[in-house]
Amino acid sequence: MAAKSTWLPLHNFWLLVVIALLLSQLPVINIPFQWLESFFHEVSHGLAAILSGGKIIRIQLFANGAGLCTSAGGNAIFIAFSGYAGAVLFGMAMYWGASAHRQGAKLVSSALIGLILLTVLLWTRDLLTVLICIVLVALFSLKLAYSRSAWLAPILKIMALIVLLNALQSPWYLWSTPHQSDAYLLAQYTLIPGFVWILIWIALAIWALLLLGKRG
Repeated sequence: MAAKSTWLPLHNFWLLVVIALLLSQLPVINIPFQWLESFFHEVSHGLAAILSGGKIIRIQLFANGAGLCTSAGGNAIFIAFSGYAGAVLFGMAMYWGASAHRQGAKLVSSALIGLILLTVLLWTRDLLTVLICIVLVALFSLKLAYSRSAWLAPILKIMALIVLLNALQSPWYLWSTPHQSDAYLLAQYTLIPGFVWILIWIALAIWALLLLGKRG
């Protein structure tokens, strides 16, 4: 019983949120997590292209946490919307997978390693993106190396929450780049103002956090 109570605080959702928030603000340490959120963002664009009948041409990740997915065909509205929304869904999937049981945490890590390696093999054309993807693979591989540890699930939960917090924060930057963003593209496609799309993405991230918090 003593061992169980030792780990109990690490299963408190809002404590994990605070830890994730602190880590996401630390210089250098937060960089891999920015890359991870950017990876989910760009892959979500690409998957939306594939699901709507198009294809991915290239995925690029940059050192500053930005990214770019070049695609052809597909539904332009669905593709433009899916970047921020997809990052939120990936974060939720990571958290729920880690919450299920230790085997679920291992499965999530393995699946994400597979997705990153698939991206490198099929859609990466530049060395920087390859190097960033190697860092992300190493991040999840390290977790698998200690998969029997009681730390695995809490660490994956914290990573998932950092992704969600970054997905909540990222749309705010779109206010300062009105003509170079997914919100601007959606405004052009739908005639719905860009700020509406920004608010939708922010609301989606908040909803995800509240839902996870409610379920623990």
